[in-house]
Amino acid sequence: MAEQNYANHARLVPPFHYVVLPILLLTFIGSIVNLTQSWGDHERLYSAALIAALSFATLLTALFARMFALKAQDRAIRAEENLRHFAMTGKLLDKRLSALQIVALRFASDGEFVALAQKAAQDGMKPAEIKQAVKNWRADDYRV
Repeated sequence: MAEQNYANHARLVPPFHYVVLPILLLTFIGSIVNLTQSWGDHERLYSAALIAALSFATLLTALFARMFALKAQDRAIRAEENLRHFAMTGKLLDKRLSALQIVALRFASDGEFVALAQKAAQDGMKPAEIKQAVKNWRADDYRV
């Protein structure tokens, strides 16, 4: 596996991103087409509407499942980075840091973590700016 850095740190799960999501999206689009074609036919309208509603709900379920997993990981990362900062400085992270800024700080090596956290809080750096400012990248291979 290549060394992780800013350019390649985004994680894609091919079966999810390239198979499941496109199938769900195409199914939803097809169900909408079926619903519009069934609009005048009262015998088909109920089943077409039901299929459209179920395909939409399935698509939302897949998206929410991904979002919920990422949110849970963000909470764990926030706690880990707060502990890391406390172990290095004896103080918790600055309250001005948002969850996404803290998630971005996880890539900073121990040598630059404290200074970068302080700079991010003072300057209101965006997560992408924080990641780009990291000189010695600390890989996170567990993120989904």
